[in-house]
Amino acid sequence: RLFDSVSTFLKNLAQSQPLLFVVDDLHWADSSSLLMLEFLVREIAASPVLILGTYRDVEVTATHPLSQTLGNLVRERHYRRVQLGGLTQQEVGEFVEGHKGVNLSGDILETIHSRTEGNPLFVNEVVELIDPEQMAENTAWANIIPEGVRDAIGSRLSRLSPSCNQFLGTASVIGREFDFSLLRTLDSDTGADGLLAALDEALEAKVIEELPGSVGRYQFGHALIQHSLYGELSSVRRLQAHASIGEALEQMHGSNLAEHAAELTRHFAEAQSLLGPKKLSRYSLMAGERALASYAYEDALTHLQRGLAARDVSLSRIDAAADDETAALLFGLAQAQSALQNGEAMLNLKSAFDFYADSGNVDRVVEIVSFPDYGTGTRSAGMGDMIRRALEMVPSDSYEAGRLLPRFGQYVGLQENDYAGAETAFENALAIARRETDPELELQILSAAMSVDSNHIRSNECLEHSVRALAFASQVNDPRSELGARYSAVTSLVATGDVQRAAQIAGGMLEPAERLRDSFWLAGSYWKNEVVCRLTGDWETAREFAKRGLSVSSNPSLLLQDMALLEFEVGNFSVGQTYLDQLVESADSRNSRELVEFSSMALANSALALSLAARTTNNLERLELAESMGGIALASNIPPAGTVRARMALAVISVLRDDPAAAEHYDALVPWSGICLFQTMASDRFLGLLSQTVGNLNLSEGHFDNSLSFCRKAGYRPELAWTCYDYADMLLERNGEGDLTKAMLLLDEALAISSELGMRPLMERVGALRERAEAQPVRAPAYPDGLTQREAEVIRLVAAGKTDREIAEELIISVNTVGNHVRSILNKTNAANRTEAATYAVRRGLSADEDSVGG
Repeated sequence: RLFDSVSTFLKNLAQSQPLLFVVDDLHWADSSSLLMLEFLVREIAASPVLILGTYRDVEVTATHPLSQTLGNLVRERHYRRVQLGGLTQQEVGEFVEGHKGVNLSGDILETIHSRTEGNPLFVNEVVELIDPEQMAENTAWANIIPEGVRDAIGSRLSRLSPSCNQFLGTASVIGREFDFSLLRTLDSDTGADGLLAALDEALEAKVIEELPGSVGRYQFGHALIQHSLYGELSSVRRLQAHASIGEALEQMHGSNLAEHAAELTRHFAEAQSLLGPKKLSRYSLMAGERALASYAYEDALTHLQRGLAARDVSLSRIDAAADDETAALLFGLAQAQSALQNGEAMLNLKSAFDFYADSGNVDRVVEIVSFPDYGTGTRSAGMGDMIRRALEMVPSDSYEAGRLLPRFGQYVGLQENDYAGAETAFENALAIARRETDPELELQILSAAMSVDSNHIRSNECLEHSVRALAFASQVNDPRSELGARYSAVTSLVATGDVQRAAQIAGGMLEPAERLRDSFWLAGSYWKNEVVCRLTGDWETAREFAKRGLSVSSNPSLLLQDMALLEFEVGNFSVGQTYLDQLVESADSRNSRELVEFSSMALANSALALSLAARTTNNLERLELAESMGGIALASNIPPAGTVRARMALAVISVLRDDPAAAEHYDALVPWSGICLFQTMASDRFLGLLSQTVGNLNLSEGHFDNSLSFCRKAGYRPELAWTCYDYADMLLERNGEGDLTKAMLLLDEALAISSELGMRPLMERVGALRERAEAQPVRAPAYPDGLTQREAEVIRLVAAGKTDREIAEELIISVNTVGNHVRSILNKTNAANRTEAATYAVRRGLSADEDSVGG
């Protein structure tokens, strides 16, 4: 949320004029700041914003966090890396003139330039050290121009009194920023007056400066000054200073240690060899838990790993936790890893669980198992045993059981594919939550139930649960459960064609996801918003959401699938192929610790994407790969969300190959008619293609009619255009009475939509099919006076007394189109008005009572 806010702020500033944003001293940036820099670089690509980052390359080793950032930025096409040399002699003169308002002679400039090699910091230190106006009178300063920054700072500090330098040395151990009250506690012998005198001396020399908006807080004028002072201290003095500062902070903040835990951790880490690991471990846990509470997962990871290292716990081989504090560190580490989609999370979670379960700590066991971790826990190996063991430790109707049952229901529904067992678990949990009047627990239960409903393609049940879940979401602060409920609700609303409601609920995911900062839910919120935009043909907004999702997701198969299909839809084949390659690579690179069902779901996604891409592009090179992936996924024990995806992929392949296996796929998929399957395709268009493949064209017609009705009502315009095209193709194959005319109308509609949305591959197909249609012989009309099939349908409804609007609704066409048909009917039948047309219909057997109008 912070990253997006900063990005939006910069882009808004740049709307009125181009913006240059300078980020200095990147070699001192922490990992979180570097992550924000990477985010900004991606976000400003289309804006008149230039980010200029500077760093000292001598500070950046191969293991430095900035090295990884630079490696990531190289892939950005608008990234440039410039190696800077020193200032020229002329630029040194301009620098001094700009800072001091003095024009120096060429000789003096040459001396400064040769001594400093044009390093701006060195130049600045020289002009701070010596009055430029006196440089020409006394050239002795030339002999003390520093060879390095430490010498320059040392010369500057040497002008300060010993007491001032001593206080600055202690302050450098505290950090770039420091507090007067802490310094006074550390040096009680000097007294307040002596310390204030030293502060004033350092302020006058511009070595330190007061922090605005705070009393008694200061910072070094440049981080190099603090680093230089710190480096001048002996290792023993640094060690003792860190220990003293840590203990002083404990005394000062004894009533609120958690707020200062990160600072305490830093000092006790440096003083570990003197004080031992006990305090470091304690405050690392405290700092890690505080970071988790504020969703600062990278910081939490650092603190908790440090605490475990202090206790000699190897992070490469996790055994059962040895004590309560180690278990707490491992549980916190698992939570941070889960939010960052780190595959080690489950191992650490289980180690902590085993300790608490063996020691009979029911409260901690329940806390671990009930942690709402959809991304890792509910589908991980061993989770079922942990949940069942936890349930055995609590009474079956207890509040603790109510907290455990949602995880159990989610596990058996997703891992064991047992929908009935999951439903029973959720019903029992809800009874407990309602007895305890706990809306937060009820939201967690409903959210878990909806995830199972969604994965079993139970859209109606999911939407029933969503009404109550979203009502609870406004009452309690539980972003994970709220996001889970919204995620599943959007899936079901998209499936049933309620795109407006889906867009509203998907939009509501962004704020809690950005607040939570869990990469799984952040990527999921972007994906659901992308889905709504893509299905309605808003390609640019869909791309924007997808790119955001890809930037944070560690399992991006669904986003890669969608982006590949989107780019293929608009004819960007090379871009689409890149996404498709990444999708196949991600599905094929699962490590041994991941579960089969994760791999199977990824294989199903890849198979479906490959098959749909082949149909859009007519490139069949990867059909065998898609068939192999789909077959493996179909044979796996995963919920219908996976197996039906795999079945769809194999069904598309059977259509492309004109394979009789289409009949088997039809029978397997017909239970899901009337919806949009997996945010990709109307199920009835799918079934229409399968029916056409096996030669049942009349059955195919019914499915295509249903698809037209569904897509028009939902507003899924790209899918509507494809339905029109596929329907027309079937009609031309059947070539029955009126089929050619109806096919041409459908092709007109397909061309209008695809042209407006820039769907070039479909536009080309429509053009080719129109040429085929125009060359096809026209059968003799089946209706009198040259009436078309559609006109016969309209006159039948006119005879039944229907208005133009009622006719339009029944035939799913516009009112204007009905009016055009009525005028044509009046002209062909020589009828003066609708009454005469109705009489004509009765006489010619075209009225509703005659049942003679049809296919």
